[in-house]
Amino acid sequence: MARRLRTVGLEFTESAPIRLVFAAEVAAPPDVVYRALAEDVASWPSWFTAVTRATPTDGGAGREVRLRGGVRFRETIVAAEPGERYAYRVDETNAPGLRALVEEWRLTADGTGTRVQWTFAADGTGPFRSVLGLARLGMGRSFRDAVRRLDGRLTAPAA
Repeated sequence: MARRLRTVGLEFTESAPIRLVFAAEVAAPPDVVYRALAEDVASWPSWFTAVTRATPTDGGAGREVRLRGGVRFRETIVAAEPGERYAYRVDETNAPGLRALVEEWRLTADGTGTRVQWTFAADGTGPFRSVLGLARLGMGRSFRDAVRRLDGRLTAPAA
């Protein structure tokens, strides 16, 4: 059963009670990485294995995402700055204990490649916070693996 979460804005990435921030470098330039994140939403499961399905909604203003384990999110895009930032707020979910969530992907040119920074900004019940604290290492590994696979997709020679 999906339930509505608290509506928060982009500033929540700085003020959330729980902020997990991960970063990695890729060889692809920022504009190419941005297109993969924001414009090729349906391809997310091919590189981010925690995601089983991602579908743009509302003419690209939102997304519906399913994760392994059955968690579902209905999201609203809160920042779409080509080559720089892509962020979304979760409006509805079936994840227990979650009260608010914004995820932000920041892209910074780094030589000929890109530094990708992912901020997971959340609020939730005490048990949710405890579980998320324990999940930090696994989330970091999942992020780094996903970015490595994305980079492989984006820099692979065309067949």
